[in-house]
Amino acid sequence: MLSSNQLKIGIVLSYVSTGINMLIQLLYTPVMIHLLGQSEYGLYTLVGSFVSYLSLFSLGFTGAYLRFYSKKKAQNDAKGIARLNGMFLTLFMLMSLTAFVCGMILAQFPKQIFGNKLTDQELHTAQILMRILVVNIALTFPSGLLDSMVSAHEKFLFQRLVTLIGVLCNPLLAFPLLLMGFGSVAVVGVTTFITIAKLLVNVFYCVKILKIQFAFDQFDFHVLREIAQFSFFLFLNMVIDQINWSVDKFILGWVSGTGAVAIYGVGAQINTLVTNFSTAISSVFAPRVNRIAAEEKTNMNKQFTQLMIRVGRVQYLILMLVASGFVIFGRYFITNIYSTIEYAQAYPVALLLILPAMIPLIQNLGIEIQRAVNKHQVRAIIYFIMALLNVVISIPLAKAFGPVGSAMGTAIGLILANGIIINIYYQFGIGLDMIAFWKSVLSLSKGMIAPVVVGGFIMRCVTFKKISEYLFFIVVYTMVYIVSMWNFGMNVEEKALVAKLLQLSLIHISEPTRRRGIS
Repeated sequence: MLSSNQLKIGIVLSYVSTGINMLIQLLYTPVMIHLLGQSEYGLYTLVGSFVSYLSLFSLGFTGAYLRFYSKKKAQNDAKGIARLNGMFLTLFMLMSLTAFVCGMILAQFPKQIFGNKLTDQELHTAQILMRILVVNIALTFPSGLLDSMVSAHEKFLFQRLVTLIGVLCNPLLAFPLLLMGFGSVAVVGVTTFITIAKLLVNVFYCVKILKIQFAFDQFDFHVLREIAQFSFFLFLNMVIDQINWSVDKFILGWVSGTGAVAIYGVGAQINTLVTNFSTAISSVFAPRVNRIAAEEKTNMNKQFTQLMIRVGRVQYLILMLVASGFVIFGRYFITNIYSTIEYAQAYPVALLLILPAMIPLIQNLGIEIQRAVNKHQVRAIIYFIMALLNVVISIPLAKAFGPVGSAMGTAIGLILANGIIINIYYQFGIGLDMIAFWKSVLSLSKGMIAPVVVGGFIMRCVTFKKISEYLFFIVVYTMVYIVSMWNFGMNVEEKALVAKLLQLSLIHISEPTRRRGIS
């Protein structure tokens, strides 16, 4: 019962944290763009995208921990778990050190990395940003491993609270420094400070609260070989993700400069916020998926399909509200609230990234299922081919159409790989019933009829003159969406789940008050 409540509260807090993060970014980023200026914001985005490539030094091992822990847990092998923990920690410390050394070496050559479109002052600032972000990325290796350990123990309440606190602290600490004129250096400095704090909190929680044991004797090279074989394709997926989501900025930096990168960065950040709504729930179910796989039941694929349908429907409900709302209200938001008319191209950029991604985001749990049954290799190969295609077509498109052209290249890859090929693989390669999945998920579309009609009317007939009018119509659209989905889309189980989640949330909120004797 406790584990079930942890799961449900974890889902609630995941969406609360994601929602607050979206709200903060939507309010904080325009201010940051204004204080930094288009050039420095573009530089900050460009350097961050490049340094993120150092995360590849994790070699996909972070995603492997949950699977191998679940196998040891199913065997009740406490000593094996301790040795597994010790081996992973050793590997991640070595990876962290390697990423740090390589990053600091690369930081010595900013001009060779970012090209001749940057001024001398921009290159100097880029070098400082790189050095700070290299420290940050190196610290994320052990921190990410500890996060995986907390997830394996299904302590979602703690994990989501730490994430939420980090989300709140970032702008609270960075904003005063920006006002004092410290620029983008202050932003990355605060990010690194929060990473250090999170690492220390995770160390304390894992060692003192969860009593996680680490054994460094009998380094099992047989298990290490299994982990390496499993992780190679996770690593390939990481390479692909970096190419798909970062290479566009790098290409624009070479062919257009920091201004085009800044415009693309605005659209890409909005896409990232939408994506977070999908991963918020799928990550919570990852331990359950691995547990089902570890038990190796004869009806495993049936269980996976049922779970994927349940989660996919919830993701559809959340994501379609966000995506359809952005189609209607996004252009005004970007040009009048989030930034200025100079960033108008960020709207089509965001649409080209968000809309094709709806299919893989709705079925995000499928990635966890692939990993759990060790059938993620084909996906990696498919995505690798599509990533290369993305690079090849994005270069000429970026030269011809700027930020929009880069986004077009990514969109084409998303439609082909995620929309068509991967669904075929789920059906015939893994054994999931994707016909049943899409039949169930798309049945929710009945609830989209009223929102589409209302949204079309707003787009065609309403001109926003004040922010208050803009916010009023957002509320109207949201209420229409909720009422329509409740009456024509959601099933009895989903309505009961919403009621249960609200009840649990109210209980957890009121518990501290009752303990103080105030009711």
